[in-house]
Amino acid sequence: MSANDDAFFTWTRDTARCLWPGARVDRIDALRGDASTRRFWRVHLADGGAPTSAILVDLGPHDLPPYARTLKLVPDPLQEPPWLTVHRLLSRIGAPVPAVYDADPAHRAMLVEDAGETSLFDAVRKWPSGAADLFRSAVELLMLFHVDGTRALQPDFLSAKIAYDQHLFRWELKEFLELGCSALANADPASLAPELDALAAELGRLPRVFSHRDFHGQNLFVQPVPDGVKLRVIDFQDALMAPAAQDLAVLLTTRDTAKMVPPALERRLLDFYYTGLGRREAATLSHDEFLRSYQLCVLQHALKMMGRFMLFERDGRRGYAAFVPHVIAQGRRILSGPAGQSFPLLVAAFDAPPTVEARR
Repeated sequence: MSANDDAFFTWTRDTARCLWPGARVDRIDALRGDASTRRFWRVHLADGGAPTSAILVDLGPHDLPPYARTLKLVPDPLQEPPWLTVHRLLSRIGAPVPAVYDADPAHRAMLVEDAGETSLFDAVRKWPSGAADLFRSAVELLMLFHVDGTRALQPDFLSAKIAYDQHLFRWELKEFLELGCSALANADPASLAPELDALAAELGRLPRVFSHRDFHGQNLFVQPVPDGVKLRVIDFQDALMAPAAQDLAVLLTTRDTAKMVPPALERRLLDFYYTGLGRREAATLSHDEFLRSYQLCVLQHALKMMGRFMLFERDGRRGYAAFVPHVIAQGRRILSGPAGQSFPLLVAAFDAPPTVEARR
């Protein structure tokens, strides 16, 4: 345990005693993070009317993600960590976000409600027969972001100032050209660059909504309630304005989600989402345009994650290479359909078997 961790734990014990007089911290267990610089611990509490557990968050060294810092997407200094800013908006629209027990930006620390240990992915693996209902609940939650969140957004709100536009879409594909192409036997980065430019340009022209940005099964947690289950959403601090289909692409195709969401279920969920937009008078694209936007978002996400997973492995963050064949399969699936007509060189690159490195 580092001196910095010791300071976090001291802050946690002091905060717990202030929040719940008579409470004590029995144990603090480190939690496995994902691809973030933030760190997390589960704090086990007792007595004083305290909850049985809470989550301690180390906000990390930066308030903004790398793309926002590199591309200078936020010109003004932030008044507070984005997690807190976005949390207030989500609470206002009734999103099921964890409660904030206390936050100390100076210590880069927060103590928040424990959303549980069962992610959406875990729940579907444990109860495969419930996959359709669980993913439908996730799509319903996504509509809350996209419709109510967009309507509640003010122009000066942080998320309203950051757009998933052509520039950002194209910037994300840089790692595909530098690293992801090595997973494809016939991929020539120089020749593929113009098609990536065209992909980013078309995505950048789509209408945007208030978007979670990283809306996948590891950021959604399933909690039991008297009449069933309830989803809780975390990791929302990077919310921004994006095409609606971007969140759907992440939810339905990221990593190895194809094992849980076969094409027939994917089609039903997309229809459920689009019909829901119509009921809320929030559709801005025709049905065909919406499906095209989804296909392009899936393709861009697959290309981006090919590069990202290869980068993680190169940097010693093990386990991500296992997802590379899955995202290659998603890219090949999209390119084999109508969208592939716009990207013949990508089609040719994906037609070849993955390299040995990608199959490991």
